[in-house]
Amino acid sequence: MNSKYGKWLRLVGIAIATILIIWVIQRYGISQLHANVENLGVWAPLVLFFLRFTSVIIPALPGTAYSILAGGLLGFSQGLLVICIADLCSCSLSFFLSRQFGRSFVKRLVGEKFITRVDTLSQKHLERNFFLMTAFLMTGFFDFVAYAIGLTQASWLCFIPALALSILISNPPIVALGAGLLAGGKLLLAFAMLGAFALALLTGFLQRKQPIA
Repeated sequence: MNSKYGKWLRLVGIAIATILIIWVIQRYGISQLHANVENLGVWAPLVLFFLRFTSVIIPALPGTAYSILAGGLLGFSQGLLVICIADLCSCSLSFFLSRQFGRSFVKRLVGEKFITRVDTLSQKHLERNFFLMTAFLMTGFFDFVAYAIGLTQASWLCFIPALALSILISNPPIVALGAGLLAGGKLLLAFAMLGAFALALLTGFLQRKQPIA
């Protein structure tokens, strides 16, 4: 399966997840969803953490929808905290698995159809430029980037600050989008639109300068 087909697979997954979210909202209403989430207590954040965490460890699964859902159901602050912790843990684990067990293990984990993307990213010498590493971790390919950096000579002490910075910059607009759309926060929605536009420009710039498989 080529990389083009993989991109379509991710888009289809995101579309399905988005349609499901819209259907649930229309079926039960946002106020009822909030009430149900409050009744679930700690289980709602844990479930969203698990879904986001899994979507990073297995990059074929779409993760953006979970960021939007976290913002809509948990609110901006709690939703952002859950997503940031999930990304920090999952990307750190991806780096560790890649560094500890090598390319063959990563290939078995992400699948043969996606290993080419990991290989391409690992050959970009991201470890030589902290800001370039951070920029790639801010894109929608950050799950593959974490695996790829683990295959390079980048140290853990170099990877973690870049990861933390990228998470703090890239996650708020997406979570705010969920909080703005689902909870009716106009200010958050405006912030989310501007942030998402900036991230899209960054991804497009990186793809033109150094194409991602």
